[in-house]
Amino acid sequence: MIDFEHKLPAMNIDGRMNGTYNNKELGFPSILTTTDPRLGLFLHQLRSNIYADRNLVFIDGKILMTDKNWIRDHVHIMKAMRHWEYDLASFLNFIIETQREDGQFYELIKQEDDRHWAMVNPNCYIMYPEDNLSLVRLEVEADIEYLVVEGALYLYRTTGDDEWLARVLPRLERGIDYITSDEKRWDAEHQLVKRPFTIDTWDFVYDPTITDRRALNRRIESGTPMSIMHGDNSGVYQAMHQLAFFNRRLGREERALKWEHRAEELRTHIIEHLWNGRFFIHQLHLGHEGADSLENERLSLSNSYDINRGVTTMAQSRAIVEEYMARRERTPHFAEWFTVDPPYESFIGFEPGRYVNGALSPFTAGELAKAAFGCGYEEYGWDIICRMMKLVERDGCPYFLYDTNSAPQPEGGPSSWGAAALISAVDEGLAGIVDMGVNYDVIAFSPRFPVTHYTELRYLTGYEVSGTLVDLRYICTDRGMRYDLHSPAGQVKAHILLPGGKTCRRLLINGSDADFVTEQIGSSLYVNADTAADRTVSFELLF
Repeated sequence: MIDFEHKLPAMNIDGRMNGTYNNKELGFPSILTTTDPRLGLFLHQLRSNIYADRNLVFIDGKILMTDKNWIRDHVHIMKAMRHWEYDLASFLNFIIETQREDGQFYELIKQEDDRHWAMVNPNCYIMYPEDNLSLVRLEVEADIEYLVVEGALYLYRTTGDDEWLARVLPRLERGIDYITSDEKRWDAEHQLVKRPFTIDTWDFVYDPTITDRRALNRRIESGTPMSIMHGDNSGVYQAMHQLAFFNRRLGREERALKWEHRAEELRTHIIEHLWNGRFFIHQLHLGHEGADSLENERLSLSNSYDINRGVTTMAQSRAIVEEYMARRERTPHFAEWFTVDPPYESFIGFEPGRYVNGALSPFTAGELAKAAFGCGYEEYGWDIICRMMKLVERDGCPYFLYDTNSAPQPEGGPSSWGAAALISAVDEGLAGIVDMGVNYDVIAFSPRFPVTHYTELRYLTGYEVSGTLVDLRYICTDRGMRYDLHSPAGQVKAHILLPGGKTCRRLLINGSDADFVTEQIGSSLYVNADTAADRTVSFELLF
């Protein structure tokens, strides 16, 4: 039996302070260690940034909680916020309920005199004059429908509310049907989602005659240059699998299989047209030449998202991560978390390194770290977390973007987006605790703590709104390692990373010998075992 050596939380361990005086680092998710409180304080600061961006919108007699009043930002932030937020439903439901008849969703709420509504056609906005607000869809955007499905998944996992799911599912499906059929959204020749020529998922269209993006409109018009961007399509691929999950939860197996079939058809076209052998090209231009001849070598931020959305094979995932690692070695910049690389000579007035034309982003860092944890580059994933930790310690917060020399670019977007991606990288990547069902009733458990300097710790995650707690204890010694996982899970699918150079000669589950298989991913060795669980399950791996 490998015993835990220390109780956590503790005021003092081995003669040094351990954690903060009142354990302000505790929350969902959080970590306590016997070595230092840095990772716990990092998570605390990221949560604090997201808390600070929380606000209310009062519209049409409703109170909406938003973490930024754009559904895009809000859903990306839900990736982390779902662990502690009590109102995940109001803004998402408002967007779902105001869906246009053809399936299009609106995306943002703005004051009437913040004239986003004037940038689009009348069928892309709704006015609420008594509230002095407008509800707008920027027509150039091609990511809203799949993000609404993703947000619905985050909400449903915290509630398990099948009645709500049955009510909204037709609207979610209609949204994906819309984005994969409307002539403004769908390229019939390539069988892929299209958008105007933008930088990755952003909302301004390339036009060499314009240097001030305030002069742009956000319409799709005759003559608008159209392109196919990989991130839109990986998002729709993920949404199709999420719709299959929803249907299966409601007992609709035949419909679930249809969505899975559509997803795999889409993936075939994604790989055929957008994969260059190392990563996904930035844009496939449709009937125009773009801005330069570099699109096939331009690495854009959605490559990191593509991996985590499940569209890549293990070999493809590793190739993308390897491309980022290679560019880290040759870039003159402080990091490789590019928005795009190489940047454009100029894009609507943004020079190289400014805003999304080549600045460095923590949301890319977070998604890339999580991807690296999952494809055999665990040390690289941890290295990204450590480098971001240093930036947050230096500045007191993460910023939305950074200059190529690491100076913050505070303008242009919420730091919460990057903070959420980094929290998710720690929670689902490093701690490896993934909710595969509802309220963690099925857990994919892939802890990777051996790549850190921590040899004993306690990690906590869950959903505060439903009182769902996942409590993990870890210790690693010369003899072996032990994980005790306390959770609601009835089934745990374990995929446990061994320390470098170690093999497992024996696995004990709840003190009894258990069968296992080993799996090698790159140079990393994992122990795989599935087990039923009853509140607490203990894994002991003897070297």
